[in-house]
Amino acid sequence: MSPKPDVSEERKDQIAEAATTVFIQKGFDKARMDDIANEANLSKGALYLYFKSKDAIIAHLLESLFEREFSDLLLLEDAALPASEKLMLFADKFIGDIHRWARIIPIMYEFLGRLFRQSVVQKAFKKYMRFYLDLITPIIQQGIDEGEFKANNAEDVAITIGAIFEGTILLWVYDSESIDLEKHLNSGMDLLMDGLKA
Repeated sequence: MSPKPDVSEERKDQIAEAATTVFIQKGFDKARMDDIANEANLSKGALYLYFKSKDAIIAHLLESLFEREFSDLLLLEDAALPASEKLMLFADKFIGDIHRWARIIPIMYEFLGRLFRQSVVQKAFKKYMRFYLDLITPIIQQGIDEGEFKANNAEDVAITIGAIFEGTILLWVYDSESIDLEKHLNSGMDLLMDGLKA
C-alpha cells in the first residue's frame, strides 16, 4: 500500500490565500480565525492543525510572498552576463510582477504598520531585506570590479535601488493618478543606471 501524499503545504497555501482575501476585506485587526476557516472551507479545528494563530498565518504569508518574489532572481547570480544586464533583468522581473502584487499591496502596508509592534513581522521583513541585499550587492560589486560601474560601496547602491522601488510604490499608494507605477519605476532605474555607468 503506497503512503498517503503529504498535502500539508498545499493546505497551508490554501489557507494563506483565504487569509489574504479576509485580510483585504476586513484588515488584520477585524479578521478572525473563524473568518479565515470559513473562507478556506475548513473547520476551525482543521485550521488550527496548520496554524495556531493569525501571527503564524502572517509569517507563512510573508515567507511565501518573498520566496516567490526572489525564486527566479536567484538564477541571476551565476548568469554569464554583465552586471548592468543582471540589474535590468532584476528590475524588469520586479516591475512585471507588480500587477500580481497590486491586490496585496494594502496588506503589505498593514504589515509595515506592524513593524514596530510585532516581532513576527519585523523578523520576516529583516529576512527579506537581508535576502535582497545578499542577492543584489554581489551583482553591483561585479560591475564595480569589472569597471562597468563607478561606485565606492556596492551595498549602498543596493539600498538605493531598494529605496527607488519601495518609495515609488508608496507614492503610487498615495496618488495612483499621478504615479504611473511601471513608467516611474523604469525611469527611476534608468536614472540610477545612467549615474552608475563608468
